[in-house]
Amino acid sequence: MTSSSSIAVRELPLFPLPEVVLFPGRPLPLHIFEFRYRIMMNTILESDRRFGVLMWDQAQGKPASVGCCAEIIQFERTRDDRMRIITLGQQRFRVLDYVREKPYRVGLVEWIEDSPPEQDLKPLAKDVAQLLQDVIHLSGKLTEQEIELPETIPDLPVELSYWIASNLFGVPEEQQTLLEMQDTAARLEREAEILTSTRNHLAARTVLKDTLEDTLK
Repeated sequence: MTSSSSIAVRELPLFPLPEVVLFPGRPLPLHIFEFRYRIMMNTILESDRRFGVLMWDQAQGKPASVGCCAEIIQFERTRDDRMRIITLGQQRFRVLDYVREKPYRVGLVEWIEDSPPEQDLKPLAKDVAQLLQDVIHLSGKLTEQEIELPETIPDLPVELSYWIASNLFGVPEEQQTLLEMQDTAARLEREAEILTSTRNHLAARTVLKDTLEDTLK
């Protein structure tokens, strides 16, 4: 189910990336060197500076059907006409059809949003944030480094769910699943499961490390 504001359909240039999932509100730096994508970026810079980022599915040999719109907020050209750009994630979208494939993909897309929550999500978001804090604390203890969460971490449930999802490294398929969810509570609950599993794993390693250190004293 999508809200009425997400029914709007538009054409969007598409940029597939292997093992990269962009989320709303999150930055994505890119180095543009392929000729077709240099053409694409030059065209985008003359319009609204927006394009779609889709994770390239290696197994199926095609891009995912759900991605995130990126807006170019900074760019610089190198002497050999390559580009370094910094983008920021905007709305999510679903590809309805491909308008063209060359020189780069352009898709007909619809915007998608989370369904309105049926309950207050603040307690769940608070629990997930605490799990995240536990994981950071245990990681720091295990590596003997001081690790702190950035002060800019969002506290609103939807934004927090995107922030956590974007920081799950090495699991692009899991990130893609979280991106496609249109239920904030379900996304936060899945993240709670992932963080709980990580916390328990780190806690066990910390106990083992402490035991070995005590034995060697």
